[in-house]
Amino acid sequence: MSETLTRRSERKHKRRASNRSAILDAARIVAAREGAGELSLRAVAAEAGYAPASVYEYFRNRAELVLALAADDLGQIARALREAGNGTRKFAQVARAALDLVRGNGALAAAVGTLESGDAPPEAERLFNGKLIATLTALAEATGRSPVKDREGQADIVLAAAAIAGLAMLARAGRLKALGFEEQELLERLDMRFAPV
Repeated sequence: MSETLTRRSERKHKRRASNRSAILDAARIVAAREGAGELSLRAVAAEAGYAPASVYEYFRNRAELVLALAADDLGQIARALREAGNGTRKFAQVARAALDLVRGNGALAAAVGTLESGDAPPEAERLFNGKLIATLTALAEATGRSPVKDREGQADIVLAAAAIAGLAMLARAGRLKALGFEEQELLERLDMRFAPV
């Protein structure tokens, strides 16, 4: 009898995970089509083929959905950074890989740019913050700055990540070219500023 309950519980868990994944996939499609800043649970539900009330079983509000998308994207960025070189590549090369990933990511830009800490439920905030810390750690490792033990080193990694994110947002909006800058020039300047000594 308990084996049957265990199997049912496993099936239910797998079904919930599959539904959540389908909702996130639909949210990515809607975000790509309409912009992450315009993401609505109703539009995501329609894209996923669910009733709007069903989406609310997984995400209580827009902030939680956007943060979940961004956390997933941060996980992808952290993995890419870990694969980028384990301290063997120049900072500019690692920054280029991160820039390319962040630039193509509207959900991350929307989460960082429009959501204030506390807009989403605490568990969504913890997930996002954990992924952010993992991404910063991967950036430090990929550029040979790990382990970062002092406050100054930690601040440098946060500043480098902020610079990369800012470059990505400017590049995404076409503002770098309007300002007369090329990405590579700015990445090389970042390398001079943040590369380990």
